[in-house]
Amino acid sequence: MNKTQTTLYFFLAIIFIATRLIEPFSFSWLIKILPMLMLIAITLKVTVNRNEKTFLIGLMFSTFGDFFLDYDAINWFIFGLASFLVAHIFYIISFTPLSAIKIKARLMIVVAYIIFGLFIFNLISNNLGDLFIPVLIYMTVLLLMAVSTLLSYKSNKWLIIGGVSFVVSDSILGINKFYLSIPYAEILIMTTYYFAQYALVNSTLHFNNNSEEFDA
Repeated sequence: MNKTQTTLYFFLAIIFIATRLIEPFSFSWLIKILPMLMLIAITLKVTVNRNEKTFLIGLMFSTFGDFFLDYDAINWFIFGLASFLVAHIFYIISFTPLSAIKIKARLMIVVAYIIFGLFIFNLISNNLGDLFIPVLIYMTVLLLMAVSTLLSYKSNKWLIIGGVSFVVSDSILGINKFYLSIPYAEILIMTTYYFAQYALVNSTLHFNNNSEEFDA
């Protein structure tokens, strides 16, 4: 993404994040999805192969998830969770194939992701109720997405940062919703979330344009 696109994207993201400091209002979901619609438009221009098309579908399902979680976070939470689950599955597919060399080199980081995921799930599991299985499935797929950013044949710094940021964002969300209230949690969640999506898109653009420079 060029400087103009980056500036506009984060400007739109900051506008929505700033609205979290005021009382909820109608159509806040529209402001929330504007940054994602911008990412979709940018990605659409460079979508030429199967993996890029699959990644684009992931962005679209993420946008659906944003809508569901903002429109009615209580009654539509499960729909938001399902949307992001599907989004991560498409992200994972778009990152294939995996590199055998990177699997060997980054095995300890993969183990660290697994340990972290087990730790977070252990914190929140007692308060999940009927969402125990859905959240377990979602967290598993989320971690698989993050791990795939490490092991993908097109793994680069932006892709890895995107995976880490997504895990951080959803971990804060899970802890805040099911374990312990975190001050300004929504601001932290959305800041890391928007940065995660930006990083994932940026990784795709940089891989296409200059893969060697950003190789990790």
